[in-house]
Amino acid sequence: MLSHSLKPSIILRYVDQFVIGQEDAKKTLAVAVYAHYRKISQSRERTAGRIKSNVLLIGSSGTGKTLLCETLSHFLGVPFVTAEATSLANTRFVNEEIEAMLTRLVEKAQGDIAKAQTGIVFIDEIDKLKAPGQQQGSSGESVQHSLLKIMEGAQVKLADGRYMDTTDILFICGGAFVGLDEIIASQTHGYGFIATSKGDNQRILDRLNTRVKPTDLFTYGLIPEFTGRLPIIARFHDLDRAMMVRIMTEPRNSLQNQFREIFAEEGVDLAIEPKVFEQIAELAIEYKTGARSLRGIFEELLTPMLYEVTEHPDIARVTVGSLFNDPVYTRKAGPASAAG
Repeated sequence: MLSHSLKPSIILRYVDQFVIGQEDAKKTLAVAVYAHYRKISQSRERTAGRIKSNVLLIGSSGTGKTLLCETLSHFLGVPFVTAEATSLANTRFVNEEIEAMLTRLVEKAQGDIAKAQTGIVFIDEIDKLKAPGQQQGSSGESVQHSLLKIMEGAQVKLADGRYMDTTDILFICGGAFVGLDEIIASQTHGYGFIATSKGDNQRILDRLNTRVKPTDLFTYGLIPEFTGRLPIIARFHDLDRAMMVRIMTEPRNSLQNQFREIFAEEGVDLAIEPKVFEQIAELAIEYKTGARSLRGIFEELLTPMLYEVTEHPDIARVTVGSLFNDPVYTRKAGPASAAG
């Protein structure tokens, strides 16, 4: 499965090219996928049983949970699908929805069951399962019970009659878990019962006290059996303005690079001042959807400019100085003129 020369640090270096920030979460996921696929190789070589470790990602919408999972799957060359826990809760036929999710994984593997059985499934909004679903749907608790078997490993019959073994599929669940920090803060016991001395590392003790514990998830609304299937937990931090600016400008496939290439194909140099990215980030923060808003705002800004350069071949350069001012078009045979 994995090359013996592949290490978590190599996985992390690849992910860093596409996912900005969230350093702790990226490192946790890099180690988790490394260990997961290494265990698969070992169990095949030794024909011995192994303990499966699925992952729980906690963070607000738009902080990069799906992007990180998708980037990891691309690097590993394994099929990847996403699903929403709320969709599972809004149906009376949960097992059919689960079967459909696994069928999509097979489709991503071009029909290769063996390859699909080593894929990654990301189930978002898992925190919404703490409450009952709609009247005609399933309760959140019943959905958790339905997911238990496949997350641990089970034979699932697909619509085409074939069976799929979920033992080697890595399940990653995600959710915002609004209010979880208050639950953690209310737990007064922490690790205060551990005898400390001057030689103890306070940073490690603080981390132990602030980590998400199974009891916190029980209090939130996840059943113990379900929580037990998610032993690895990674936290995603909310994005600030500086982080959003980096997301738009630093990755290999950043919005800035993508549109520079599009304009370059028209023979036009696109220059966007740093102030513009800060303004876009401020709007995205107002929308409260994290990085999800960035592309929409960015494309809305550049759409009229792209139209202009495709209609006027004499434009050599477009300079964007502010989100709230017209761009400046520099012509090939004349001085710059304001857009009209």
